[in-house]
Order: sequence, then structure tokens, then C-alpha cells
Amino acid sequence: MTASDSWREVFGHADPYDEQVDGIETAIDTAEDGGFAVVEGACGTGKTMLALTAGIDLVRDPQSDYERVVVLTSVKQQLRQFEEDLRTVNSNLPTDWDPVTSLTLVGKADVCPYNRENAGGIDDGNVYERCESLREDTRAITGEGGATTAQNLVSRARSQQTGLADSGAQGRAAAQFLETADEPTPYPPEMPEYDDVEYCPFYAQFLEELPEDGDPVEAVLFDFDGMGLIDPEELVSLSVQHGTCPHSMMGAILPHAEVVVGNYYHAFDPVTTGGFTGALLDSSTFVVCDEAHMLEPRVRDLVSDAVGDATLRDAESELTRVIQPLKFDGDKETHTAADADLVRGELEDSDVSLSDLEATRDFFRDLREELDRRVTAHLEREHRGWKSNLHDLPDDEIPLRDPTEPQQDEISVWAESEGYHDGVWVKAEAVGAVVARILNEAEDDEKERAAPAAGRVLGEWYRNDHERYFREIELERTWNEKEPDTSWRRAYNARLAMQNCVPSDAIGEQLAEFGGGVLMSATLEPLDVFEEVTGLNHLDAEQGRPVVERTYGLNFPEERRESFAVDAPKFTYDNRGAPGDETQTRRMYADALRDVARETPGNVLVGMPNYAEATWAAETLRENPRVEKPVLLDESSADDVTEDLKAEFFGGESKVLVTSLRGTLTEGVDYEGDRLSAAVVCGVPIINTASPRTKAVRTAYEREFGDGFVYALTVPAVRKARQALGRVIRGPEEVGVRVLVDSRYARDSWDSVRKYFPDTEREEFQPVSPDMLSLGLERFWRGRE
Repeated sequence: MTASDSWREVFGHADPYDEQVDGIETAIDTAEDGGFAVVEGACGTGKTMLALTAGIDLVRDPQSDYERVVVLTSVKQQLRQFEEDLRTVNSNLPTDWDPVTSLTLVGKADVCPYNRENAGGIDDGNVYERCESLREDTRAITGEGGATTAQNLVSRARSQQTGLADSGAQGRAAAQFLETADEPTPYPPEMPEYDDVEYCPFYAQFLEELPEDGDPVEAVLFDFDGMGLIDPEELVSLSVQHGTCPHSMMGAILPHAEVVVGNYYHAFDPVTTGGFTGALLDSSTFVVCDEAHMLEPRVRDLVSDAVGDATLRDAESELTRVIQPLKFDGDKETHTAADADLVRGELEDSDVSLSDLEATRDFFRDLREELDRRVTAHLEREHRGWKSNLHDLPDDEIPLRDPTEPQQDEISVWAESEGYHDGVWVKAEAVGAVVARILNEAEDDEKERAAPAAGRVLGEWYRNDHERYFREIELERTWNEKEPDTSWRRAYNARLAMQNCVPSDAIGEQLAEFGGGVLMSATLEPLDVFEEVTGLNHLDAEQGRPVVERTYGLNFPEERRESFAVDAPKFTYDNRGAPGDETQTRRMYADALRDVARETPGNVLVGMPNYAEATWAAETLRENPRVEKPVLLDESSADDVTEDLKAEFFGGESKVLVTSLRGTLTEGVDYEGDRLSAAVVCGVPIINTASPRTKAVRTAYEREFGDGFVYALTVPAVRKARQALGRVIRGPEEVGVRVLVDSRYARDSWDSVRKYFPDTEREEFQPVSPDMLSLGLERFWRGRE
């Protein structure tokens, strides 16, 4: 074995596909030059093992500058695939090699012992807020000048169990220990208290072990070297055995892992990178962006920003609490002199004045009143009688400018008219930071304050341009019983939102921080479009960092699959009408769905453009007497409901599962083996073009790339359709049918989408008339008997 193929020691299987060999060697060579490999590989072609092998080989190479692999994926199913492949790598390494130390990153909700067991007053709805509050209180109790030590807090929590156990003989219940991850913890299910203040014993144990000066890894109470992959369940199990905080263990181990598996938040969310993963995102990291077709929309959400009505309210209150000591200086009954001295001292040490505080407070107050006025006017205009129908109000958008004409937004215009000049916007962030310092020092805690967040967003609101950024008011359905029953605040959470329409700069700048890597998906084509919208083209052109493309089609036997592009009328609203309409177009699509469901001897997945059309398709199939299979309908729902639906689909007799192409069942879900025999896609799933936000993104793309409709709408829609098709054939022994129904897939017309498919895939989807689909299906399946 030569140095050039040393990666074979890492590769977890005996015989790589030819495409894997080429992909691994391309990724290694490109990363050694500081570049990125862009890989489209059909589902089941081994992209996960390809990327891990290249990255681990570079990390283990003593001549390489790479120290770790960071894997980013947007789909939990794919996260589990990386975990599985890491276990395969470790189980097949040479016997004299150390296992690859790997760690999966998840949120606090997944690892908090109390949240996992719905104990201690913590649940999914409050886990982050409660965790931060408990940590702050635990630090306050045990910090410098605190009332006690972390060791004492841990001992008190443990001793509660001893007391219960000792009293069992007198008839009291035996000691109850919180249990999670199949392990008993040393603490009770109830949150312990010290002097009527709740604290987290798991975090107290971590603080007890944490060295004052040194690597936090010294606080890890178990030996993780040599363990290989530490997944979330194992992390929790190991941590709670020692009574320590799993999330804190994750943070301590993180810098020492060779492979870190996480999601896009861990590289592109400013809050997450600023407080957790930022130190890893440098030139010594080989990055793997999985499901990279989702990179652009996911990062757009992460780098967009908003400030909510409640945050403005709390920020105003915080400013008032800081201003009052100076206004009432000398009034001993209201404020102490120390309060005023503290505020004066902080102001003297900063470039913030009392007048700045007052101007910012007034700005927040008036901005909230303006927000109230605009929401009320919108509801009166669009939903007459809304006060008596609060439960029926939908999520909504209120644009603050014409989304097709970049110009100053209406909130900025309003602020100018009210005398809130540039300095108030610019100063808001600095004011918020000073307010937080004063309150935290006065109250001796480290609570997260609202003023800095409000100030930061308003500062960005002022600084960002009006071409790439679109500003609007977002109305999100919620329910708050504390608000008056005639107030929109009872039904809505309102936010001043700023959408980053063109996130290519944000993506490209972050990718540039890495040493190199792989961006991969089953659906990246057209690759030139992908490289433009992610900013990769600028890395190549402006920084001289190579971007190398590879496209690998299905390398499994062609005789095991059949692919149809049915030349039916376009599935657009103008052609099909509403779901209840009996149009000719709907009848043709109903016939196509019937043919696939009836002729396919196995499970069938039906992808529709949205959930309303999915409901229509399911009802149509159920009413058809020639379709004998049970028909399941996926609706927008919680993860556990979706998991139950998948289990029902995979078990027992053959079924039809109907879903939206924008749901979670058409991407990242592994329908391996005989779980799926056919996938049919109806229409091109272009998102609602009437949305103000969609119009703004299209306009921004028009200005940036030249064809906003193609870049912002058509290409992402085709990728959604191709993702659904990719669920069928995922291994060399699998057999299945892929069906696209819509003339835009079948014809080379002006609005055809055929050109957005890779050449090999386009050739496989030969056009067929609607009346010939049944014959083609019958012929294929008869040939498989």
C-alpha cells in the first residue's frame, strides 16, 4: 500500500465502489490544496463513507494540517447514517490503530436528564430557559462570595436519597432516583433547593470538577479515549452514572474529538458558533456538508434575524430600571445611592450617556406602539371581526416594502419621521450591552437580558442594505392567556423580521474558514447554480481555492428499475383548479396515481406539491375501487407522529403513503430493501409565489444571478422532486419504479425542467403518454416475476 491509497486502511468495507475510489481520492487531493469537492451521488452510492474516509485519512496523516472532521447535516436520519458508518470504520481499523474518537452534537433537550424524563419541572417547552436559569443560580450560589460550595450542593442532593431510604422502615416510600438512558442517577426526580433557590445538581458536579485554570476536559469523569463514537445516548448514560451534566461533558470533549457530527447550526448559526463550536471552525478542520442541497435555505434562515414584541417590551423595562436610579438619586425609599453610583460608573467607562439610555428606551417604546398599530390595521383590513375569532387567525406576513422593488422599509421611514435619527439605531447595541452589565452586576447574576438582543437586531436593521435584505412583520400563531381577550397579542407572537434573501456571502465566508472539505448530496445539479448560490465560485475565482465537481449516477443494474415521465397537463392551479374541482387535469392525475398504486406489487410513495394536494390525492385513491391497498396520509405533524406513520407504512401488507414534497418523508428517510417499490411525483413543487418573502427572494436573485425564478424557485423544486425519487433504489439488489407526472418533466418546452436533471437521469426518464403508463408498469413488473 502506498501513501496515495492509505485511505483504504480507514475505509470501512472490503470493496469500495469505483465512484467511491474516485470520490475519496478527489476529496483528499482537493483538500490538500485547500479546496472543496462538490459531489452529487445517487442515493445508495456510499457518499457518507466516502466523505468520512477522506476526512479521517487526512486527520490521521502526520503530514497533514487537518486536526478534525466536522460533519454538518440537516436531517436526523443522515446523522444516524454517519454514526453507523463511524462504527463500521472503527470496527474494521487495523488492530494496532486507535479507534477514531467521535462525538455527536445535539441540543440540551436531547441530553438534559430532567427533560428526557419530564422531571424537575423541565419539559421541551422550557428546557433551554430553565437550564440557563438553573445554571446561573448554581453559579451564583457557589461562585466567589457565594453561600456554599458546589461539592456541598452535590452532597445535599445525594443525601436526600439517603434520608428517604433511611426512613423506609417507618413506612415511608423507598428512595426514588431519577433514571434516564437506562441508568439510575444519584439525585431525586425533584429539583433540589438551597435556601429556597433551585439548583441543578448535575451542573454542580461539573463545577466541582472544573479546574479554575485549565482544560475543561479535566472535568470529564469517564475515560472517553479509545471509546470510538460517543453518541447522545451513551453520553447521557456515562455522564449520569457519575452525576454530572451531559451537555457540559459534550462541550468539554468537543475540542478533543477527531470527528464531530452535528447540524448546520453548529457552523452557521452566530449564537451557536459564538458560544459553543466556534473554536473548531478553522483551517485545521475538514468540513463535510451533507444534504448540501439544503445548505442555501437552511443558512438563509440562520443568518436572517428578528426582534419580537415581547423582547422590545422587556428591553424597555430593563432600560427603565437602569435610568430610574439616576432620576431618583437621593430618594432613599426608592433607590439607594449605590444604584446611582453603579450606573454612573458604568456610563463613565463607556461611550453611552444618560441621554442615550433615554433615547433608546423611548425608541423601543414607540417602536412597539408602531408595531401594535400596524398589526391591528392589518387584521382589520384582512380579517374583519378578528377579535371574536382569535383562534382562527393564520400565520401571516406584513411586508414593509414592495417585495419586488428594493427600497427603504416603512419602519425606517417611520423612525425618521418621529425624529429617531441614525445615531439611535447605531447606538442601540452598545446601549443594550451597558444595560446588561449594570443589571447583572446590580443583581449579582448572569441572566440573558433582552436589551442587547433588541439593540443588536436594530443595529443590523439600520446597517443592512435593502436589496439583499427584506424587512417585514411576522405573525406567528401562539396563545397567551395572560393577554386581554381582545388583543392580537393573545393569539400572535409578532416580530420585526429581516430576511437575508441572498445568503451566498454568509455561506461562502464561513466555508472559507475551513481548511477544505466535501459538499455532497444526491441532488446538487445544476452544479454551476449550486456553486453560485453558496458562494463557492468566489472561493475558486478570488482566493484560488479549487472547487472540483463530481457527479455519480446510479451504478446499480438498470434492469432492476423503470423510470417514466408522464406527459400529463401541467399540475398548476390554473389547470387543476381547487382540490374539490372535477377538472380534466385532476382526472388524469387520479388515473396515474391509480395505475401506479394498482400495478405496483409493494409499497408506493406519492409526493404532492403541498399538504392540501396530498389530502386530495389520498382521498381520491381511497375512493377508487380498483385500488385495494390501504392509503396512509402524512400531515404536517410532530416528529413522533411521523415516526409512528413510518412504522405503520413499513409493517404488514403493501400500502400507499401520500405526503407533501416539502415534508420530512421524502428526504433523508431510508426506504431500504423491500420497504418501497415505487415513488410517484405529481407536479413541480414550486413554493407559493404569492408570499411577499418569496417575491423578495426572487427579486434579489434576479439582481444577483440574472434569473430569479430559476435560481430561487425552479431548481430547488426539482431537487425536492428528485429527493423523493431517490427513496426507491438504494442498493444493488433493490427493484423499483420512479414516476414523474407533469409535462414539464416530459417535454423540452419553454418551461420544461428536464434540463435541470443530470444527463444520465434525464436519459432514463423517457416520456410516456398518460394512457401508456399502465402498460409500461405492467410490462416491467411482469418481467420481474
